[in-house]
Amino acid sequence: MVGICEGRVVIVTGAGRGVGRGHALEFARQGAKVVVNDLGGDVSGEGGSLSSAQEVVAEIKEMGGDAIANGADVANWEQAREMIQAAVDTFGRLDVLVNNAGILRDRMMINMTESEWDVVVKVLLKGTFAPSHHAANYWRAQAKADTPVASPRIINTASGSGLFGNIGQSNYGAAKAGVASFTLITAKELARYNITVNAISPAARTRMTEDLGYGADRKEGEFDFTHPDNVAPAVVWLGSGESEGITGRVFELRGGVIRVAEGWTHGPRVEQQERWDPKLLGPIIRKLVEDSNDPAGLAV
Repeated sequence: MVGICEGRVVIVTGAGRGVGRGHALEFARQGAKVVVNDLGGDVSGEGGSLSSAQEVVAEIKEMGGDAIANGADVANWEQAREMIQAAVDTFGRLDVLVNNAGILRDRMMINMTESEWDVVVKVLLKGTFAPSHHAANYWRAQAKADTPVASPRIINTASGSGLFGNIGQSNYGAAKAGVASFTLITAKELARYNITVNAISPAARTRMTEDLGYGADRKEGEFDFTHPDNVAPAVVWLGSGESEGITGRVFELRGGVIRVAEGWTHGPRVEQQERWDPKLLGPIIRKLVEDSNDPAGLAV
């Protein structure tokens, strides 16, 4: 059976381990040629090695697929551009970009250092923007040359921490919330080039979540709902031509669960045809809050 991504060329960042590795392998199973990007650092972003990316490439080739390893720093403007070009130079085109790379520097905000804030925001937010910018410019150039790429796709990685909040992750959560907003905005901007932009909010057992005890109470023989490979099917579908028309959406993915995340909505309101007096607003705003829904929490 021909896979749903047969012949497509895909870049997956942070694909050496965890959720990203699952993406890369499933894209390959579905017929895609894959650029396996991974800087090879630890969870905090320290260090670097191409070995994890090379191991995933070896797995793909063992199954009869085609892939190359790439060690670009996705938050580095020029390296991100070179990563996009590497896909085009090697495979002749680029169809899908999956922005998955991420790091953690968890700490309570009051104790967080400037560097812990800066590096997380840089890797997560700029590391989504830079590759997306260069990929979108490649697709736009192809369209202007009258050789448009069919069904170009960007899939970003948000997080429940950014959508709903999680203590100790003000840097990570703020950056991931930024990724979700970036997704909504760029989906509107890039629609004219037929580029769809979506995001996922995955929950899985990886190096970044192993301390949370995901799946610790799972009984032997039960479905491992925390396995990182469970996230890939929906991502691969979003990266296929079959997802035409789906754009500007955030999907929560966990085990066998696929859920559309619904973000900020317009809640209760009051209005008058003159400027408000601050002294009168106490009971009015309290009543608005009382009538509104409580913010959603992290899904379980």
